[in-house]
Amino acid sequence: MSTETTERRNRTSSSATSSSTKRAGGQKKSPAKEAATSWPAVVAEAARSLLARPLASYHLVLTIAFLLTAFGLVMVLSASSVEGYSKEGSAYGLFATQVIFALLGLGCFYAMLRVPVRVLRRLALPMIVLTTTLLALVLIPGIGTLSQGARRWFVIGGLSVQPSELVKVALCVWGAHLLASRRRENASLKELLIPLLPVTMLICLLIILEPNLSTTITIAIIVGALLWFAGLPVKVFLGFVVGGAAIAVVLSLVEGYRSQRVMSFLGNIDDPQGAGYQARQATYALANGGVFGVGLGQSRAKWNYLPNAHNDFIFAIIGEELGLVGGLLVVLLFAFLAFVGFRIAVRSVDPFLRLMTATITVLITAQAFINIGYVIGLLPVTGIQLPLLSAGGTSTLTVLAMMGLLANAARHEPEAVIALSGAHRGRMNRLLRLPAPVAYRPPRADRPRDRLDKRQSDAGSGPGALRRWFGLGGPSGPQQTPQAQTPQQPRTARWGRPEANPPRTAARRSTTPSRAGRPAPVRVDYRTGYSGSAGRPTDTRSDGAGPTSSASGWRPPPRPDWTRR
Repeated sequence: MSTETTERRNRTSSSATSSSTKRAGGQKKSPAKEAATSWPAVVAEAARSLLARPLASYHLVLTIAFLLTAFGLVMVLSASSVEGYSKEGSAYGLFATQVIFALLGLGCFYAMLRVPVRVLRRLALPMIVLTTTLLALVLIPGIGTLSQGARRWFVIGGLSVQPSELVKVALCVWGAHLLASRRRENASLKELLIPLLPVTMLICLLIILEPNLSTTITIAIIVGALLWFAGLPVKVFLGFVVGGAAIAVVLSLVEGYRSQRVMSFLGNIDDPQGAGYQARQATYALANGGVFGVGLGQSRAKWNYLPNAHNDFIFAIIGEELGLVGGLLVVLLFAFLAFVGFRIAVRSVDPFLRLMTATITVLITAQAFINIGYVIGLLPVTGIQLPLLSAGGTSTLTVLAMMGLLANAARHEPEAVIALSGAHRGRMNRLLRLPAPVAYRPPRADRPRDRLDKRQSDAGSGPGALRRWFGLGGPSGPQQTPQAQTPQQPRTARWGRPEANPPRTAARRSTTPSRAGRPAPVRVDYRTGYSGSAGRPTDTRSDGAGPTSSASGWRPPPRPDWTRR
């Protein structure tokens, strides 16, 4: 009897143990499920730790520039081999030219990376004057080269140079320098637009005479981005957008081949062998690629079925050879470049670097998505190249120069300045012999302006909030700026008219006299911000006795504390 009872107790205890084990096993997840659950968190944590590094933006720009350049050379070789062999007897002719311009572009990248910001701002005006002069010279017969009905190139040593591409870099730098310099002058709307718009209209006129409508569109994108991030009122900005769109429509309908492209896109012309041939062949190439593509170098469209396969329509070759995966990879690279560019603009404290980096980012990404848009059939064919991927020597050179400017701005982020100013400058910086970046010191007169802009933009919404999210520009409406005014000049609201009864405040008077009722000229000093004609910013004493200058014991503003950011 005792033996049976003992066996019965053992069976009961074993069943209880097995049931508890099953319940515990049901609650405990398998290792595969735990890994699947923790994988997104691990990736997010790794991305956060990567972006938290002081030189993250700088290294990301270098990586994206290298990836796009290398990938572009591979695709140019694949897309141009057949056409090059049929025309020149060599499959490597266009590829060799692209390699030469890529090496020259890397040299420009290195030069833009080394140049100090103060020197870059001094070169802004000569750059825009030189490139505009080249645009005028290329139209002269005997100097400019006529090819396919357009006079757009200089031929120097067997290499063709396109001035309309060079003017993009100059306009980005000069426009950002101009608007950043006028930031402290409390310029009216007329003073803001008069220096910028006449030069832009002259550049667009010279480019239209080539003719080259696609580059005219990119120039309009540059100016629109500059004015948007500078804080132009939304009503005025929309007026310029509507006016520019109307001019673009008129220009597209004037020329025969342009109007045929537009009509073919709208479906009014159904001619598979005429105006819609190129777009239709690009669609066939993308459809032939499928998800994973036919393989690198195995494209059928490049066998003279798709015109300009190595240039304007290289994305169709990418989609055919690498499939949907390759196309999405290109889109993600440019989207990530946009993220990094705006990140640099937000983290920059110099208004010039903010405007320049934001404008360059908008330009490169807009060109990329316009090109991809008309290749996949969402936009009419415009002829805008895919940056760093399309075959085009001057375009590759200028885009790499812009990427160098982005990398230079990334090195001037506050955290990067601190990291590169110490004893451990990094192996790459020592290898490239890059100079240590100089920290930007905003003058004291700009600090109330920055606080007021931030307070008013925080209360705004719509497009003004978009600028606030990017950390660029000011609010979208008129505002008053508390900054130094001359005794002869009434205080002017931003983008507005002079006030009828300006208040008199001794602490806000400027020590620099004005001439003929105009504001005193502004001289730019990168170390101390924007100074007056005396070369030093005015300051206000804490006891309210009025401003002090260099003749009365002026002292430079203290170094900002970057740890509070």
